[in-house]
Amino acid sequence: MKEKFSLKDELFNPAKVQKIAFEIQAVYADFAQEAFEAEVVSLFPQLELKERIDHIRDMLAKYLPDDYREAMTILRKALPSELDTNKYDNDFGDFIYAPYGAYVAAFGCSKEDLAFSFSALREITKRFSVEYAIRDFINAFPEETLEMLKECSLSDNYHERRLASEGLRPKLPWAKKINFDYRKAVFILDNIFYDKTRYVTRSVANHLNDIAKIDAALVVATLKRWKRSGKQERKEMDFIINHALRTLVKQGDEDALVLLGYRKDPSIKVNAFALHKPEVSIGEALGFSLEIESKEEEHLIVDYIMHFRTKVGKLSPKVHKFKKLLLLEGDSVKLDKKHHFKANMTTRKLYAGEHKVELQINGKIYASIKFDLLEN
Repeated sequence: MKEKFSLKDELFNPAKVQKIAFEIQAVYADFAQEAFEAEVVSLFPQLELKERIDHIRDMLAKYLPDDYREAMTILRKALPSELDTNKYDNDFGDFIYAPYGAYVAAFGCSKEDLAFSFSALREITKRFSVEYAIRDFINAFPEETLEMLKECSLSDNYHERRLASEGLRPKLPWAKKINFDYRKAVFILDNIFYDKTRYVTRSVANHLNDIAKIDAALVVATLKRWKRSGKQERKEMDFIINHALRTLVKQGDEDALVLLGYRKDPSIKVNAFALHKPEVSIGEALGFSLEIESKEEEHLIVDYIMHFRTKVGKLSPKVHKFKKLLLLEGDSVKLDKKHHFKANMTTRKLYAGEHKVELQINGKIYASIKFDLLEN
């Protein structure tokens, strides 16, 4: 039987620990390499991914000098070569260096160490992103950190430029919340939305998508301003707009749809929206079909909203992408879709009972059908 893949073991394992131990010992002769490796690895079986990062951080504190600056100077000297700056995307680096950023956040987030720690973080992020570590500094020293990230946005190194966006994201997944005015970050994004590296522009788009959940109008206005500037090439600007507006499109935001070239009330007629059968069992797929007729040329975003039954019997909606269409005047198209109700999902528990599926086109609900989900 094939062994189940484990991300935490792939990213943090004895070989990875030995790698950083060798690097540290090479620049710090008093480093107890074998003891460090043994103590780090001994707890791995009982630790999850994030816990392993914190554990390695704590072991670095134990086996390096007590003085923060002395210890951090050693870690900086032990860093490997910078990541290749000629790459275009998905250049995260090696996760084994995540504890280095965590070490700076834990022991160097102080007024007296601020400049020293900022310098360290800028070096570490060229090997592995410090987007999580920087958030401690944003909360403790917002103005100083914003100024440092502004400098990063103007850096020749795209890992620093990405940090300027990623670290300030208001809803960065799995990250500590930041007490920060999200609007101030837009002035930094103004420096990098026309970046030539997808690794950076994807972060910018994700950042705006985060803001869209708080302030839709600001996001639409910012994208319009960027598009008018002509600083970013058209294809990449289209990518940023589409990626940044994905949440607003699901919500049917009219301004977002217009910016993307979709009309809120397209000249269409929906026919024969129907389920393949009126009930479906957990583990099976619900099939449905429809026909769309267009009276004029229309760009359409077709989504469906599945209303899942909760434990208390209420319905919880989730928008699912279906299809993008260009229909010419007089065109009609038939569409068919299956939605699988997988048993034992990690993201959602399914409950038997009445459910509902709605058809949404360009943010507007056109049809709705109720059905029963049965226990298998």
